[in-house]
Amino acid sequence: MDVLSDLLHRARARHAMVRQLIQRPPWSLSFTDPPPLTVVTTLAGHASVRIDDTDTAPVRLAAGDIALITRPRRYTIADDPSTPPQVVIHGRSKRVVDRSTQAPDTQRSLAPRTYGDGLPGATIMLRGAYDLSGDVGDRLLGMLPPLAVVPAGPGTRAALDLLATEATRDEPGQDAVLDRLLDLLLVLALRAWWAGAEAAPAWYQALSDPAIGEALRLLHEHPARRWTVAELAARVGTSRAAFAARFTALVGDPPLTYLTSWRMTLAADLLRDAQTTVAAVAREVGYEDPFAFSVAFKRNRGVSPSVWRRRTH
Repeated sequence: MDVLSDLLHRARARHAMVRQLIQRPPWSLSFTDPPPLTVVTTLAGHASVRIDDTDTAPVRLAAGDIALITRPRRYTIADDPSTPPQVVIHGRSKRVVDRSTQAPDTQRSLAPRTYGDGLPGATIMLRGAYDLSGDVGDRLLGMLPPLAVVPAGPGTRAALDLLATEATRDEPGQDAVLDRLLDLLLVLALRAWWAGAEAAPAWYQALSDPAIGEALRLLHEHPARRWTVAELAARVGTSRAAFAARFTALVGDPPLTYLTSWRMTLAADLLRDAQTTVAAVAREVGYEDPFAFSVAFKRNRGVSPSVWRRRTH
């Protein structure tokens, strides 16, 4: 499994929520305490997205653009930045805050998971929310800005069209279909964003290097293996010195430092399960000696595994 797939697989919570809004201007929706990662796209018309708890300027989404919103306490989606919030959505509850205007009809159901007025000239917007969990989820979210916008393009259009079609259907297995389609759209959007972003994660850029990309895959597929730099170099067909230097230059950390950091991320999530002993967690991430694991974990996280467990429960 490649690095991005591994991150998404381990961080991903099930039952992602997909909703479609078909609404004529003026409309403005504020979302408070939303999930850590939201995917917003416009299928027709345009929309404005603003992160209300940062200094990020509003961005305009044209048809086919995709916005990735990470870790906001509150954000607003509207037809225009000047339209004041009319409805606040907190979880599954909705509250009208501006009764002086015609508030968006977020209650009227037009089809499964589809709400609005459905009239000609309306903006058609899709919103998918992920409840990423644990330290692996934090690791993924930390690689993105609060608001990343991927312009419309042929690489994402087919997935958008399919997700929009499936969002309005209600057949057996529909939630599973939507989960996987939203996953697909997220991966395509991440690829597109990191391909054009100067701040793409170093490991993502390193995936294009055959030797280092293969080494990263090996470390993620077998994190508990007792890897040495010499063995990794042999597996990817380079000398030890050349491999170590190139890995460090491309990824930003030496091979075993990267491995330790990834092991501690996995361990931090495993420790959230109160039924799993520290010794079992240690073995799961490649440490036969629980004491050695505890020392490594405290060096990486600043607290012992037992203290970490108490803090996360």
